[in-house]
Amino acid sequence: MVYTELMNRALRLAYQAHQGQVDKSGVPYIFHPAHLAEQMEDEISCCAALLHDMVEDTSVTLADLEAAFPPEVTEAVRLLTHREGTPYEDYVRAIAQNPVARRVKLADIAHNSDQSRMAGGGHISSEQRQRLKTKYERALRILLEGSEGREDGQAH
Repeated sequence: MVYTELMNRALRLAYQAHQGQVDKSGVPYIFHPAHLAEQMEDEISCCAALLHDMVEDTSVTLADLEAAFPPEVTEAVRLLTHREGTPYEDYVRAIAQNPVARRVKLADIAHNSDQSRMAGGGHISSEQRQRLKTKYERALRILLEGSEGREDGQAH
């Protein structure tokens, strides 16, 4: 994780916005975006990782984020926000076109696919687990197809 003034602003906002939320295993939710940010290597990706679920899961709006963060961050967050009515595969295809959003989504899928996160916590049925596995496999195919012919996620 890259610590800068902007990244620390994102960290404080994510901590405040996700206050009191827990994941399916009962762990404070903030550990999920923090885990993703730990894997990022630049300021913009770190911020996008910390903020990636904010518009979907909190009262913070995209307009709120646009007032506090540069367009490179908010565009990635906009793409990472799955809007109701948008087919999942269309949502993932849009993410694949943005290198920052793609990096964050790949980390998000990896973390969400880690079944060890459920240790001692909530239970997901085998049917739900299979449905998520299939969903994430489709998303990975789309995201990885979108990165073919690119180096480090950047278009040539």
